[in-house]
Amino acid sequence: MFDFIAMRDRLAEFPTAEMLIGLCLLVLLAFVADFVVRRILTRLILRIVGRAVHDLDALLQPVVRSFTRVVPAIIIHQGISGVPHLSTGAVTLIQNVAGAFMIVAVAIGVGAGLDMANALYVRSPRAHRRSIKGYLQVLKIVIYAIATILVIAALIDRSPLLLLSGLGALAAVLMLVFKDTILSLVASVQLNSNDMLRVGDWIEMPQLNADGDVIDIALHTVKVQNWDKTITTIPTWRMINESYKNWRGMQESGGRRIKRALLIDQTSARFLTEAERDRMRRFLLIDDYLADKAAEMADWNAKLVEAGRDPVNMRRSTNIGAFRAYVQNYLENHPRIRQDMTLLVRQLQPTETGLPLEIYAFTATVAWAEYEAIQGDIFDHLLAILPEFGLRLFQSPSGADFGQLRSPPVMERA
Repeated sequence: MFDFIAMRDRLAEFPTAEMLIGLCLLVLLAFVADFVVRRILTRLILRIVGRAVHDLDALLQPVVRSFTRVVPAIIIHQGISGVPHLSTGAVTLIQNVAGAFMIVAVAIGVGAGLDMANALYVRSPRAHRRSIKGYLQVLKIVIYAIATILVIAALIDRSPLLLLSGLGALAAVLMLVFKDTILSLVASVQLNSNDMLRVGDWIEMPQLNADGDVIDIALHTVKVQNWDKTITTIPTWRMINESYKNWRGMQESGGRRIKRALLIDQTSARFLTEAERDRMRRFLLIDDYLADKAAEMADWNAKLVEAGRDPVNMRRSTNIGAFRAYVQNYLENHPRIRQDMTLLVRQLQPTETGLPLEIYAFTATVAWAEYEAIQGDIFDHLLAILPEFGLRLFQSPSGADFGQLRSPPVMERA
């Protein structure tokens, strides 16, 4: 039988060998503990939690792995004092390093836990309304700052209060170094507390060439994916200091505005004859309008005749007025135009390019493709039916127009 006592007495004659063997056994014990905890216990925890919550094991794995690093550090920290023939200075140094390692492992584990919390929050229905990523990043900065102070205190074997007392003199330097972080923190709090920006909002910020959907709101940056699929990164504090347009109100209202004008050639506007007015009554949308207008003007004109006024004062219908009434009724009967929102057909100030007849209405959808299709169908119809009212669109002359102007043939001399 192997005699351990004789072996120990034999090793006592060689202090260096006994110390090295003690160190090797301690390191081996630490590795075994790390293997048992990290491989067996970690898998068991992940398996239990993974069954409870779908896909949570992938998020929890970095957290558990970081915290399990503490176990071998604890073993070395507590067991190093039992290694024979090791100097007091070496024991203190190794314990300080092991303590610092434990602090770093815990800080990394807490940071990984905050990342997991953010990943779980993103899956919730409230994530598109308020982002907590900026707050979690601030919390991580605080944790890492505290961990740094504790690590330095552990390595130099001094109280952390001594280090904290010296930070007062460095306050100005810290304010300068963390200026952007402080500004971003204040901006992030204001953006979230006032509900000014959410992930998924469509924003426009022309001064930074940003026009697209917000895909990420972090402590220092806001990422916008533009419509050409490029990414614009905006400092968070600029979202408070500078103006931008948020289209969320339009998306939540369920209606998107149409605001476009037809430029009518003003020389084509004229009074309608009796025959033209009767012919236009075949349009169902303006039949009632023409009838009411005719009755109103007949009553007005009859009073003029009774008063013996000149016939020039008589009121008559116009083709542009009939067209404006047609467009109004057309939009009011359109199934894809919101009737509970503003709906106007109005004339704007005449310009050198014609008389603008503006349509101001809202579609019953906010989807971009559907909105453009509805708007295109409306103006396709109006452009095609405009000649029925004897009206023309204003259009600058082109090369084809000038090509139709031919000079008269030159007479040859006999």
